[in-house]
Amino acid sequence: MLSAQDWTAIGLTLRLATVSTLVLLLLASPLAWWLARSRSVWRAPVAALTSLPLVLPPTVLGFYLLVTMGPEGPLGRMTLLLGLGTLPFSFAGLVVGSVVYSLPFAVQPLMHAFQSMGDRPLELAATLRASPIDTFFSVTMPLAWPGFVSAAVLSFAHTIGEFGMVLMMGGNIPGQTQVLSTQIYGHVEAMAYTQAHTLAAGMLAFSFAVLLCLNLLQKRGIRVGT
Repeated sequence: MLSAQDWTAIGLTLRLATVSTLVLLLLASPLAWWLARSRSVWRAPVAALTSLPLVLPPTVLGFYLLVTMGPEGPLGRMTLLLGLGTLPFSFAGLVVGSVVYSLPFAVQPLMHAFQSMGDRPLELAATLRASPIDTFFSVTMPLAWPGFVSAAVLSFAHTIGEFGMVLMMGGNIPGQTQVLSTQIYGHVEAMAYTQAHTLAAGMLAFSFAVLLCLNLLQKRGIRVGT
């Protein structure tokens, strides 16, 4: 039986995942396009920096974000000067941390989708005098739709399962920063294993459904592309 606090944590988690996914798609699309098409000497360092959350422990990344956005950090001082307060231990801080930590899960599927297109569709669009923006929306997006779907699904699911980053950036404040992962942690600490099992089993089922959908989408994308 889920408590009111459990439902609040579920709602906050879904809200965080939705907002983070939308922000990630907006930021990752141009970045992935540049990484897929650029031959700049900066491509490799930028790609490595983007992929850093894949190997860096979330607590380490969360610590440096906490320092950067804290009252003594450069970003924290800027937000204080703007009258916005500090981002740590707030929903906005959770969004920033989630976007940074989940960035490679949005960039990599999009980058691979853009690379698999090849140059021929873009060359044909150029011969028709299509502008770069028109080419992106009318040619690139329809051809790379499996990448966009994968990026959205992976970003959403990864945000829901975050723990270390959330704990460092937001703590475990009920109704404000307490999400599913930290709620489960709280239940375990209180030895409320029944409630923890209910939430954990739901996340397990959700994770399996996400992976199953991704596999089905990848197969369908291959069939459409052939």
